Amino acid sequence: DFSTSGALCVALNKAAAGSAYKCFKDRLVTKAYLALVRGHVAQSRMTIRYAIGKNTTEGMTHMMCIDGTQGCENPKPCQSELIVLEHGSYSGDPVTKVLLQPLQGRTHQLRVHCSAIGHPIVGDFTYSHKKDSSPYRMMLHAYYLRIPTGKELIEVCAPDPFVTEMDSNWVPHHVTHRLDDTIQELKDQAMQKGEAEESQKAVLEDRGEEVLSEAKSLETEEQRARCEQWLAEWAL
Repeated sequence: DFSTSGALCVALNKAAAGSAYKCFKDRLVTKAYLALVRGHVAQSRMTIRYAIGKNTTEGMTHMMCIDGTQGCENPKPCQSELIVLEHGSYSGDPVTKVLLQPLQGRTHQLRVHCSAIGHPIVGDFTYSHKKDSSPYRMMLHAYYLRIPTGKELIEVCAPDPFVTEMDSNWVPHHVTHRLDDTIQELKDQAMQKGEAEESQKAVLEDRGEEVLSEAKSLETEEQRARCEQWLAEWAL
């Protein structure tokens, strides 16, 4: 999504691409985005579950849509986690700074989900129905990326652009969750998940060896039975 700033993963060879792809496929990657959204989000944490599909309505084919929208084709389940960081204002209008975590990777997932709950991302011209045109950019930023490849842990943070020093239009009023604490929480969850995955993998590998050993044992007994049968027939 060219409108989004922040961390970007680029593989320099096929082996690296394959390793990263496997992490994404196995859902081992942790991604977290910062955003400014319109209005003050009431809940401090939200789980957003709207299936997302392709919008086939004339003039909107470049957009995605949530299940139940007229013209929404082939919607697929997806989930996003939202954590409120700060309430404040942007150019005098109420906005909320949030941390967003997409648990799937649907096209425009975060933009569609924020719009669906009535809090579109500031500067998102497309999903504000062409109303939000005054900000100089869309306020969505890929802040944190963690990819636990087999050879090394890739973990990066792209500096937060939504601070008053960078954009004086943004004025925070109240802190709900500290960004550093929230990211540490995600890191801890990712590490626990990784440890659980390794433990499960070890169990499966052990079980695989047991099954293989049993198969070899059964194969040996079968071979012995065949041999005994052959010898019995030969003796006659």
